[in-house]
Amino acid sequence: MAADLAGVGVGAAAPVDPDGVRMTWNAWPRSKVEASKCVIPVAASIAPIRASPSLLVLPYAPLRCKPPCAAVLNPFARVDFAAKIWICPLCFSRNQFPPHYAAMSETNVPGELYPQCTTVEYAPPPLDAAAAAVPPPVFLFVLDTCLIEEEMGFVKSAMRRAIGLLPDHALVGFVTFGTQVHLYELGFSDLSKIYVFRGTKEISKEQILDQLGLSAAGLRAGTAGAPGYPKARLEANGLLPSGSVNRFLLPASDCEYTLNALLDELQTDQWPVEAGNRALRCTGVAFSVAAGLLGACMPGTGARIIALVGGPCTEGPGMIVSKDLSEPVRSHKDLDKDAASHFHKAIKFYDSLAKQLVNQGHVLDLFASALDQVGVAEMKVVVERTGGLVVLAESFGHSVFKDSFKRIFEDGEQSLGLSFNGTLEINCSKDIKIQGVVGPCASLEKKGAVCADTVIGQGNTTSWRMCGLDRSTCLTAFFDISPSERSSQPGTTNPQLYIQFLTNYQNPEGQMRLRVTTVTRRWVDGSANTEELVEGFDQETAAVVLARYISLKMEMEEEFDATRWLDRSLIRLCSRFGDYRKDDPASFTLHPNFSIFPQFMFNLRRSQFVQVFNNSPDETAYFRMLLNRESITNSVVMIQPSLLSYSFNSPPAPALLDVASILVDRILLLDAYFSVVIFHGMTIAQWRNMGYQNQPEHQAFAQLLQAPQDDAQMIIRDRFPVPRLVICDQHGSQARFLLAKLNPSATYNSVHEVAPGSDVIFTDDVSLQVFCEHLQRLAVQS
Repeated sequence: MAADLAGVGVGAAAPVDPDGVRMTWNAWPRSKVEASKCVIPVAASIAPIRASPSLLVLPYAPLRCKPPCAAVLNPFARVDFAAKIWICPLCFSRNQFPPHYAAMSETNVPGELYPQCTTVEYAPPPLDAAAAAVPPPVFLFVLDTCLIEEEMGFVKSAMRRAIGLLPDHALVGFVTFGTQVHLYELGFSDLSKIYVFRGTKEISKEQILDQLGLSAAGLRAGTAGAPGYPKARLEANGLLPSGSVNRFLLPASDCEYTLNALLDELQTDQWPVEAGNRALRCTGVAFSVAAGLLGACMPGTGARIIALVGGPCTEGPGMIVSKDLSEPVRSHKDLDKDAASHFHKAIKFYDSLAKQLVNQGHVLDLFASALDQVGVAEMKVVVERTGGLVVLAESFGHSVFKDSFKRIFEDGEQSLGLSFNGTLEINCSKDIKIQGVVGPCASLEKKGAVCADTVIGQGNTTSWRMCGLDRSTCLTAFFDISPSERSSQPGTTNPQLYIQFLTNYQNPEGQMRLRVTTVTRRWVDGSANTEELVEGFDQETAAVVLARYISLKMEMEEEFDATRWLDRSLIRLCSRFGDYRKDDPASFTLHPNFSIFPQFMFNLRRSQFVQVFNNSPDETAYFRMLLNRESITNSVVMIQPSLLSYSFNSPPAPALLDVASILVDRILLLDAYFSVVIFHGMTIAQWRNMGYQNQPEHQAFAQLLQAPQDDAQMIIRDRFPVPRLVICDQHGSQARFLLAKLNPSATYNSVHEVAPGSDVIFTDDVSLQVFCEHLQRLAVQS
């Protein structure tokens, strides 16, 4: 059986789900005790606004159940056509249909009741002309100038390309920072006019607005906001007059020339850097200025702060390391020993910045490109809570940065579908409580009866804010099962449970939409009936949910031993759901729905999410942010990469993620999500170096070399952030990118058994085979 467990290749195709909702268990245990025996938490992964070709868009407002339920009418509602009444499946209240539904009958139902339309989108017409005006998207670029000349050149060319791709009506602002922060007044085109902020101390939002002549107090009194300014007054709606906004944020079509001229003149930070010191960089103050400006000019409309950061913050709030080069940037070991002196202060600063941005409804996108760390671990809280994008690269000239940066501004096929101002609400049947949500969102602190006592992630609320979201954004909701006394009485049980997800958001065209997804699953009385639970188990979702859950626990709990926790959970799961005779490991078998799960756990234990050794805190934070926001299919690839093999005598085929897959006359393509590796066997590499592919009689060889390149480009084209492409040869130094991910079935201890031309891995890690043998032995123990 261990061989069967260890030999399973790539998982079966993911279940096609029209609603973009995947659950760890598709049949739910009835009681808290049964749920805890299931080991894997009851959770759902949801893609709130994923693109769906068959999505029904309804041009009117939704019909809601009476408060406190407020669920939206859906295909699971029981409808009495004669009496014009519908019964809500979540709370069983009876609701009257309003008069404009009078024409409906069993043969003529509104779209939201079509049985196949469990997900619909409402696009209600605007109430008045003011609501109909579509706000322009806002992009505020915040640029690090403490760079070397070469990097500065890369940044400028990326910026020029971005400015050329912006829609004409998009509003653009420009901030640069080094030792000080410079905010450019783009509306003053006669000469370049800059507001300078000191980088050493924290400044409040009020002080920032005061200095910019935008403070509400100054405007209300009708005094000039700053010397030499005309008197400005607040408009009736309490917002600033458009004139003062246009000083700093201009439509792209108006300021393209000004911006390009600014970029031409822009120099690297001129402040002298003494020997043995880092450049002074005030990243925190720059973010505060950007957030303050947007809060004054554009509260509540979709705006993004796009930060290009090239090194660590060394002064002012958010500082992660001192300017003295003898002090290294914090490592995981420092964080474990609580020896990172600036860490908690920086986290506190970014936490308050996150609150400010979430209140304003604005997004922070982070593009960090540097060989050393820049502080992604500290900034994680603000990027994740605002739903920002994050890209980590080694240089602004690297394709990982350049291609990812370009993708934000592209439209058409390649567009990311960036949307703004989202809120998510979750309604559920009465025996279900919500523990919380993990992913790119922030709690709106709206407590309700469905909040559970235990909190996971952003909890104690029934609605969440997503300042930025896109077609691929995914969130994980954790549920608790707590049946009330009444519902456990015989005769009152309802065999189905219902959960409704409501996502209100501003789509890329600027219109407000409401996406409603209602899903139903079956209750199971688990004590007698494990077959139904087993039939409804989704092992891919379960693996990803566990990965997200332990990543969270590793961040929140000191001394948490993730490997041990995973091992114990896996043993409990296998002894609960495996088939075996007590104390007889050879008799152990697993249902196909569980068969790849041990392999997922084996790879998760060795992945960068659990083994933080060899990664910086920045890289770990980056990997976890992407794990928390990507779809299940993508997250599975992060945990267990896919491997394709190309050879002369067979078409490209999936290969086992095992060192035995390496052969001298084979090319392997590894997709590890963050990197894509093309690995040439030794013989292939020698032929390529001799140039056989350029000779007309070796066309087949040329095609063999090209095939993995084409497939790699396909993977890279559809992914954000763009993965790093590594092209390497057997026994070359870059081959480590592949070897680190393979199952070490052949190590230096078993050299005598290795087939010629294959490879060994120098490691003391156990192989998947040994792991599964141990698992069986422990699972069948009485």
